[in-house]
Amino acid sequence: MITFDPMTADPGPLRQAFGCFPSGVTTVCALVDGQPVGMAASSFTSVSVAPPLVSVCFQRSSTTWPRLRDKPRLGISVLAEGHDDICMSLSRKKIDRFSGISWDRAAHGGVFVQGATAWLECSLYTEVPAGDHTIALLEIHGMRVEAQTAPLVFHGSRFRRLATA
Repeated sequence: MITFDPMTADPGPLRQAFGCFPSGVTTVCALVDGQPVGMAASSFTSVSVAPPLVSVCFQRSSTTWPRLRDKPRLGISVLAEGHDDICMSLSRKKIDRFSGISWDRAAHGGVFVQGATAWLECSLYTEVPAGDHTIALLEIHGMRVEAQTAPLVFHGSRFRRLATA
């Protein structure tokens, strides 16, 4: 018979359990007052084909998401192998997260990391409160895919690469 560890106030064991699931890493970025603003997000997933939706989760304490949420377009970049430093830079709480990052912008203000494996131009569809996070459902308006480019993978609190068979 299997037994389970009880849930406690210590978030460490739960974070460790969440870390057992590998995820891709994305960025969510846009121009704000003419400057790129963005953050890394590993809680990205596809949701629906009709309408075309993806979801990203943000901590309610985020100071970046409130600056992005009302922009006409958001740029989602699915980071590629070798983008470890870009992910770390966009995860930090510093003023110029984009220092040293090559990026492009789209006509409606979405910002995209160069060299990513996929880019999705999105807008906020709706938000759902979920504990200490907010789930943002984003509608996709356009995309570009570089399927031959391997993605960056996050697993067990480390960046990983996919093995080729």
